[in-house]
Amino acid sequence: MNGFEGSAPALRPLSARSVVLSLLLGTHPAELPARDLARLVAGFGVGGSTLRAALSRMTAAGDLLRTGTGYRLSERLLERQRRQDESVRPRTRVWEGDWELLVVTATGRGPAERAELRARLAALRLAELREGVWLRPDNLSRPLPGELDRVAERLVSRPERAARDLAARLWPLDAWSGTARSLLARVERAHGPADRLTVFAAVVRHLLADPVLPAELLPRDWPGAALRGAYTAYQREQSGQVRERGTGT
Repeated sequence: MNGFEGSAPALRPLSARSVVLSLLLGTHPAELPARDLARLVAGFGVGGSTLRAALSRMTAAGDLLRTGTGYRLSERLLERQRRQDESVRPRTRVWEGDWELLVVTATGRGPAERAELRARLAALRLAELREGVWLRPDNLSRPLPGELDRVAERLVSRPERAARDLAARLWPLDAWSGTARSLLARVERAHGPADRLTVFAAVVRHLLADPVLPAELLPRDWPGAALRGAYTAYQREQSGQVRERGTGT
C-alpha cells in the first residue's frame, strides 16, 4: 500500500539548487540563458556567487547541460519534467470496470533492483496488493513501458471485491485528501516568492502521489482538481515572470 506522512507535510528548505530546478522544470522548453536565470533566482534571494556554485555542482552531477548561452535540463530531469507535467494534467479515459494487473515474474534480483522496480511501478500509479502483484483501475491513457515485459506479466482483471473497497485498501485516500487540503490552505497563506515556490514544490510532490482514480472510486469532495487548479495558476504566474524578466522588463 502507498503511504503519506500525515496531513501537514514538512516543507523542504529552499536551496539554490531547488530554485533553479523548480524554474527549469516549469519552463517549456526547459532551457534558460544564464543572464535570465540570474535575474529570476535573484527574486528568490539567491545571489550571483551562490548561483554560480550551484550551477557548477548541478552540471557536474548531470542535472544540467551547458548550452551556448545558458543551461538546460539533462535528459534524466526532462523525464522528471514529463512526469511532473503528467501529474498536473493526467490523461484519463472512461473507466469501464477493468483493472490493470501486473505480476512480477523475474527472480534472482538483488535488493537494489527490487527497490528500483517498486519505485517505477509506483510512479506509474500502480499499487501493490501483495508482494509482486500490482494493480490499478484501467482509466489512464498511458501505455506501460515495454521493458516491463522482461520482468512482469501484464493482465486485465475484474476483481470480485467491490471496486471502492479495493481502492480504499490500496491507497490511503483520506490521508492524501487531508494533505491536499493542508497544502491548499498553505497556498492561501503563502505570499512571498520564496514561500510560494516552497509550497508549490510540495504541491507537485503530492500530485505525483495522486492515484488518479475514476471519480466513482473517490471519496466525496476529493481535492485533486482544486490542487491541480492551484498549481496550474501558479505555473501561469511563473511563466509570465520568466517572460518578463527574460526580456528585462
